[in-house]
Amino acid sequence: MENESSTVQPAALDLRLALQNKLNHLTKPVGSLGLLENLAIQIGMIQNTLNPQVIKPHVLVFAGDHGAANDGVSAYPQAVTWQMVENFLQGGAAINVLARANGLQLKVIDAGVNHEFFPMPDLISKKMAHGTASFVHGPAMTTDAAEMASMRGAAVVERVSDDGCNLIVFGEMGIGNTASAALLMHYFTGLPLDDCIGRGTGLDDAGLARKRALLHQAVQHGGAVKTPLQALAQYGGFEIAMMAGGMLAAARLRAIIVVDGFISTAAMLVAHALQPNVLQYAVFAHTSGEQGHAAMLRYLHAVPLLNLQMRLGEGTGGVMAVPIIESALRLLNQMATFKSATVSTTLES
Repeated sequence: MENESSTVQPAALDLRLALQNKLNHLTKPVGSLGLLENLAIQIGMIQNTLNPQVIKPHVLVFAGDHGAANDGVSAYPQAVTWQMVENFLQGGAAINVLARANGLQLKVIDAGVNHEFFPMPDLISKKMAHGTASFVHGPAMTTDAAEMASMRGAAVVERVSDDGCNLIVFGEMGIGNTASAALLMHYFTGLPLDDCIGRGTGLDDAGLARKRALLHQAVQHGGAVKTPLQALAQYGGFEIAMMAGGMLAAARLRAIIVVDGFISTAAMLVAHALQPNVLQYAVFAHTSGEQGHAAMLRYLHAVPLLNLQMRLGEGTGGVMAVPIIESALRLLNQMATFKSATVSTTLES
């Protein structure tokens, strides 16, 4: 993940002034489109063009199981992971509805679900194992496995990029993965662990107390974690590792990375620790309702586009941001200039 060939280059920062100048000559007061202007500039720099566009947008849902789910870190049993993957593949989940409504292709990646799936057109099998070990008692995976999972995530992104896709929403499914994300957040941000732990899928007070106790135990067993890859191996999930590797690959390919919620942002924490330039390629879709997400975004100096109090995951918040991204680019590319529209820019005496 950290060798020279995987280096993420900066976006085309030298285009910033030209993109800003183009926006300033459109038929509107300077800066009046607010964050849409910032978005258009960012994506122009990502694509190294004054005329950026979204092509064949995809939402990739990475699914994996966590051994810690069997220790009680979630309100739901581990089997819900594979049952929801089947729901995705049948087209019945929230992400299916939103992807169809907003024109995104959906692919589901089996990163390490504790189940065997029949081959289906929208399923990409990259299974590492039937779930991770429990981070409550020791490392979730080896560093070699974390490295391999990240490479498999990169391969998925390269595959859709080869089909012409230049925007990827990163979503996930995995019972127990808010616990994994909370541990990664604690490690990378240095914030107190309890401030990173939320209710996940809807834990009651007793369940939240149990989750906190288990995650404190996990940190005690974590020992001297010294590198981002070691942290990923100690506390992560196969789906989080694949998202992190996929995000780095997307940045290398100059694709737009749309970061969804708490778990997707935890993957970005890993990617950012490995290659800081990856942030220049990231659009943060929303602030989720999960405790810790807003603080995680502040740590990354990220400005999310939406706050719809969503906390479902799956990439749902990310998909909701795509029409905003597309609108920002249409404004940049399709609005008339003052000159072409013969609109006066000065007061006449």
